[in-house]
Amino acid sequence: MEQIKNVDAILAQLKNRGPMTSGSLADILDMTSMGARQHLLRLEKQELVSSFSQRAVVGRPKKLWQLTAKAHAKFPDRHADLTLHLIDSVKVIYGESGLDKLISAREEKIIVLYKALLDKCEDLAGKVAALAHQRCEEGYMATVESVSDHEFLLIENHCPICSAAKSCQNFCRSELDIFQHSFGDNYLVERQDYLLNGDRRCSYKITSIAR
Repeated sequence: MEQIKNVDAILAQLKNRGPMTSGSLADILDMTSMGARQHLLRLEKQELVSSFSQRAVVGRPKKLWQLTAKAHAKFPDRHADLTLHLIDSVKVIYGESGLDKLISAREEKIIVLYKALLDKCEDLAGKVAALAHQRCEEGYMATVESVSDHEFLLIENHCPICSAAKSCQNFCRSELDIFQHSFGDNYLVERQDYLLNGDRRCSYKITSIAR
């Protein structure tokens, strides 16, 4: 049971933080370096992690560990098969325009929810934190990085609708529109990282442009 907990914790850290050394994982998870390496080697045999070398400023290159596509697939994609079936059915019965209407209806509903949450917050930091909390509730494993008082990064380490997004990238366009409308005209929302472009996550830069 303890071994399963450690393995799950390693996978979760690599999902959230990206490539890491075995030493960094050991420090964060309060285990020995040897224990972390043993877990990583087992995961490598299961094709859940892979390693690569990164040149260091001084000294020998660092060995970094990262999740494989097989490992990413272990994280939940909400009702993936049903979602894909419904998308295909909508396309067949109503065409692409029908699917666009469905996405727009979803977009409007989510904007109402997000806008209500963000409007309760006085500053940008509070708004981004509130949105990140909501996105975590929805399975996006969201975190926030502060760039300045007027600029923040919303980072989403998992996409629970990835199968739907791959089938119809209008879902991704819709996500960006949802964020922009939720924050309003005083803020600019720009996508920085994009999972479907091969990045390990999606992230959005949110900047205050109010004068």
